[in-house]
Amino acid sequence: MTTILLCDDHVVVRAGLLALLGSEPDIEVLGEAGSGEEAVALAAKLRPDVVLMDLQLGEGIDGVEATRRITTASENPPHVLVLTTYDTDADITRAIGAGATGYLLKAERPEELFAAIHSAAQGRTTLSAPVASRVMAHMRGTRPTLTDRELDILGQLARGLGNRDIARALFISEATVKTHLGRIYDKLGVDTRAGAVSVAKEQRLLP
Repeated sequence: MTTILLCDDHVVVRAGLLALLGSEPDIEVLGEAGSGEEAVALAAKLRPDVVLMDLQLGEGIDGVEATRRITTASENPPHVLVLTTYDTDADITRAIGAGATGYLLKAERPEELFAAIHSAAQGRTTLSAPVASRVMAHMRGTRPTLTDRELDILGQLARGLGNRDIARALFISEATVKTHLGRIYDKLGVDTRAGAVSVAKEQRLLP
């Protein structure tokens, strides 16, 4: 029997997971948490084999910080299996760096989730296929190729400038800035400005 703790800030998602996991006879849900802080406290109290962790948890600490606290809180901490909709390089790197044993996307089939939970309980790494591809690319040291203009815009992003200010600084239109941002996001595998800056720093694309 593998015991788990659920952590997701959406009640409906937790209810769906509870119903799904309840159909698997070898898995027992010991508790559920709606925040990172609650997950840390319950993990210490209930001592599950696996914590099923979402990354975005609303207010308070996020899933990455909760993972870090859970995996460093004792000599024999539970394994953390990330279950999320986010698969950017920055999210994956941060979660694994924080001590997550596995990283699954919520689009996975139920049987894959069950198998990943049992694997995590034994300390074996499980990654969704898209996540595994990103990890392998990162390990091979592949770096995205950005144009000089895209690097200019990325540098302005790192300074915290908005689209209008970037356009003024580089003497281009806001529409052009938005077009370049879309290409930057695609190349870096992110969907937010903060994510772009984070990955750019990790890849040493910024001075």
